Amino acid sequence: MGKVTGFLEYERKDPGHRPVRERIKDYGEFTLPPGLDTLKTQAARCMDCGVPFCHAGVLADGQSIGCPLGNLIPESNDFIYKGEVENACKRYAETHPFPEFTGRVCPALCEGSCTLGERRDPVAIRAIERYLADASFKLFAPKPPAARTGKKIAVVGSGPSGLACADLLNKLGDSVTVFERADRPGGLLTYGIPNMKLDKKTVAARVSFMEKEGVRFVTNADVGGKAAVDLLKNFDAVVLCLGARNERLPNVPGKDLKGVHTALKYLTLATRALLDGGAAIPAEMNARGKDVVIVGGGDTGTDCVATAIRQGCKSVAQIEIMPAPPERRAENNPWPLWPRVKKTDYGQEEAIELFGSDPRRYLTTVKEIVGAGGAAVAVKTVEVEWKTENGRMVPAEKPGAEKTLPAGLVLTAMGFTGPETNLLKDMGIELNARGAIAVKEGSYSTNLHGVYAAGDARRGPSLVVWAILEGRKAALECHKALNG
Repeated sequence: MGKVTGFLEYERKDPGHRPVRERIKDYGEFTLPPGLDTLKTQAARCMDCGVPFCHAGVLADGQSIGCPLGNLIPESNDFIYKGEVENACKRYAETHPFPEFTGRVCPALCEGSCTLGERRDPVAIRAIERYLADASFKLFAPKPPAARTGKKIAVVGSGPSGLACADLLNKLGDSVTVFERADRPGGLLTYGIPNMKLDKKTVAARVSFMEKEGVRFVTNADVGGKAAVDLLKNFDAVVLCLGARNERLPNVPGKDLKGVHTALKYLTLATRALLDGGAAIPAEMNARGKDVVIVGGGDTGTDCVATAIRQGCKSVAQIEIMPAPPERRAENNPWPLWPRVKKTDYGQEEAIELFGSDPRRYLTTVKEIVGAGGAAVAVKTVEVEWKTENGRMVPAEKPGAEKTLPAGLVLTAMGFTGPETNLLKDMGIELNARGAIAVKEGSYSTNLHGVYAAGDARRGPSLVVWAILEGRKAALECHKALNG
């Protein structure tokens, strides 16, 4: 695949990012679009390794090896190297309905398991995927199914799992209606991921493409109470793709003060204001001129850092209770597992240039949110060290390691615990011990006949690529049950 000696001749070259001082003035995507000539050289690095782990799509000890969707990456790389863009797009389309999303927001599990990456920098697979995704919109027109099965299916939720489920069901000939609680389709693709990472025009383009192929979208649809019961009456099957939107909250004094908000609420409001033409953001949730403290060091916390910078914050700090990841793979994290190493993401990159230091404070936790006049004014933190107690690792405070950070806006980005339960209670859907939707072993079927679950609501909080796979698998199971 690619050029036989390409991996020896060429070094990895990513498309790169827009300059920090330029990109923080707007909400446009911070990555630069890749060019075909550059990608031909990068595809040439695919080394015909014989056993390509990049598309293995398996878990080992709970860790990912390769792309869960099983994208035929070496074959696509070979087509790109030869300049056969249309064939490369078709090859991706065999396994992946939305490369425009993963090509922008996926951490690239495929690259982590690239054989070349064992000793050198891996092939720039994600950049190639993004290029092919954008090319596909220009090369291929919507294609409604030739015939319909007569079955009607409701998909609740239009995030990545809901879109993937609806897309495949529609292609198989079922009539699909997607119900979305928000005012725009896309779920977390629209309101959970900032425009800087995933331009909402890309999400809207995919939704429009699906509509032209026959999928119906209903927005502002809060399916609960009687509406939930009506779904079971009016449709042959229901697939719940609700996501895992229950956010983990800090249990510390001051958590209810004015100016303390969850990351999802903050990011949703910021994106909605952008999409509504620059609508005003309530002062309480606007970072302009404020010291911002973000509790949580993951991707969502990073998105809050970048958003606060664009709103004109005075300073920004990101609190993380875990230790900093190693600079290189640890012994218990060998190739071809996904490399758990320290990376400086776009938000930290921007904070470093603007404020002169990395905003992340590792091995630190929040003790109290201090208020004045009912509003947050500071955050008390303390450094911790991890110790083993009764066979479990627990954080212990370090004496004399307390600090107080000024904070006019406190954002909690501590992860998600599971799906919201009101709809599930109305429908009588059972949950498992983890708080996710319970399904029959080895399936996507819930305790209610004709009701399925997919994505984070079934699997637990995870990546976009896993949500897409879940949606497709649930669609196949649902379609087979209805049509044989």
